[in-house]
Amino acid sequence: MPDSAFTAVATRARMASNELALATRAVKDAALEAMAEALLADEGRILTANLADVEMASAAGISEHLVDRLRLDRSRLVSMAQGLREVAGLPDPVGEVVRGSTLANGLQLRQVRVPFGVVGIIYEARPNVTADAAGICLKSGNAVLLRGSSSALQSNAAIVTTLRRAAWKSGLPEDVVQLVPGEGHESVKELIRARGLVDVLIPRGGAGLIASVVEQSTVPVIETGVGNCHVYVDSAADLDMAERIVLNAKTHRTSVCNAAESLLVHADVAAEFVPRIVRSLQDAEVLIHGDAVFAGQEGVLPATEEDWSTEYLALEVSAAVVHSLDAAIAHIRKYSSAHSDAIVTGSQTSAQRFVAAVDSAAVLVNASTRFTDGGEFGFGAEIGISTQKLHARGPMGLPEMTSTKYVVTGDGHIR
Repeated sequence: MPDSAFTAVATRARMASNELALATRAVKDAALEAMAEALLADEGRILTANLADVEMASAAGISEHLVDRLRLDRSRLVSMAQGLREVAGLPDPVGEVVRGSTLANGLQLRQVRVPFGVVGIIYEARPNVTADAAGICLKSGNAVLLRGSSSALQSNAAIVTTLRRAAWKSGLPEDVVQLVPGEGHESVKELIRARGLVDVLIPRGGAGLIASVVEQSTVPVIETGVGNCHVYVDSAADLDMAERIVLNAKTHRTSVCNAAESLLVHADVAAEFVPRIVRSLQDAEVLIHGDAVFAGQEGVLPATEEDWSTEYLALEVSAAVVHSLDAAIAHIRKYSSAHSDAIVTGSQTSAQRFVAAVDSAAVLVNASTRFTDGGEFGFGAEIGISTQKLHARGPMGLPEMTSTKYVVTGDGHIR
């Protein structure tokens, strides 16, 4: 790899990761607490930098929805600091024995958790991810290279400056947290092709970003995030429950990957439930793209083939009537992004078949898709939600930010 600003940064990250791998939990937790305090102490500088980013984004005509994701204020900064403190309070995964045994020949075998080393994270807008990712990586023993979007450049630079200084004052190398230098695509290209310097990449953002990283990277990638999530209302569903779940899954927070984007309703309950859920969704200002049955309701747009696979991240939903549980499963298998899919049913048989047949990272029974979240699962923190099958699947907490190695202890054993 030719010498470049990125190579220098990645090399320093590798050196920092070697030192961080030896750090005790006490040292890492102290650094996280110091980072939390530093974020609040540097509030003025960070919010000033963020305001500049927000003003530039607004002037460039970026949608208010995206500008809101970019914007920081006192309460969001407090939440970022609290997130770091919560990570400090979690068990340290490094050194955990996954399994162990004494072999017949007397060798002691242990499989233990170890850090990846250097983690690269590519993400869009939300500057809170900068602190969240840095904290989770530090606690799991990983140095992190952060590549945020250009729209948040000044915010991210201010936050990273604060985090680096706090890490250094706590006795850790400041290079455990670094921004990838540069704003253009070339810097991303260097990161995704830094095999040997970077151990794993985690893209967080829209489908286009994730697909680009997965397809072009020579560094191993953990694919996260894209959520074309479904709620299927079965013939045996409690319709009051179904209405509550659909509304929560679609409208509680539209811009996140575990929000529902597609609704399926069994034909046996369609006559009653379709008009009811259409009214409720429209009262919540949700635009519905429906099949022939749904499109028969006032204000519903006819769905296109593209709608069935769209992650709207907005007050929009695709909706269809299906004639059987198996038809619902077939629809989900065809269009789901394998993130989170839910069934509402009073039938144990239907629930069991749905759970067995739907191949997604999370399958929910009589619960909103909004529960697919590291915090809601009790993990305390997450770096993202993996929709692939290797190395991790579902919400990625601290243990998922480690690899393992085997430690073999003998007493002069030879083979």
